[in-house]
Amino acid sequence: MSQATLILAHGAGAPMDSEFMQGMAERLAARGVSVLRFEFPYMAARRAGGGKRPPNPQAQLLDCWRDVYRQVRGMVEGPLAIGGKSMGGRMASLLVDELGADALVCLGYPFYAAGKPEKPRVAHLAGLQARSLIVQGERDALGNRETVSGYSLAPGITLEWLAAADHDLKPLKASGLTHAQHLQQAAERVAAFLRN
Repeated sequence: MSQATLILAHGAGAPMDSEFMQGMAERLAARGVSVLRFEFPYMAARRAGGGKRPPNPQAQLLDCWRDVYRQVRGMVEGPLAIGGKSMGGRMASLLVDELGADALVCLGYPFYAAGKPEKPRVAHLAGLQARSLIVQGERDALGNRETVSGYSLAPGITLEWLAAADHDLKPLKASGLTHAQHLQQAAERVAAFLRN
């Protein structure tokens, strides 16, 4: 079976080569997953010396995703999954069915904005057709285990909970677990999910 490829988008605040993104790409590559990263226009502009900019409007983010997917689909054979960290994963989730990607992978999904659990961003997740994996920290400020358990999610979505972890999958020190262990566990789950 040909190797799976995952296009991984960054979150709202950190670029594609942040410590988290770099570490996840390396861990996945070590497990046989090809990872491609890209930057949304606002982040590319920041890198070019444009100062700190907020994310582009959602329509622009989605168009950027469509362009990247089209380019990559033409270059790689075998299964092609899309996903990302936080905002990057949420944008991918809005497009995965439209694009016909083979799977969706979200690392720290922003189920709601910080401090606004009463305004969930989950309506589209109830009807999602794509096979999906969401790796989430149990105490994520944008979607903790207790709140998310009340949502109606499509049957093809698998939720993998990391004990005592936050939005960056970092566990509480008191848990006795380490960030490296959690990133390792996340990478193992993603690789196994993409192999199936």
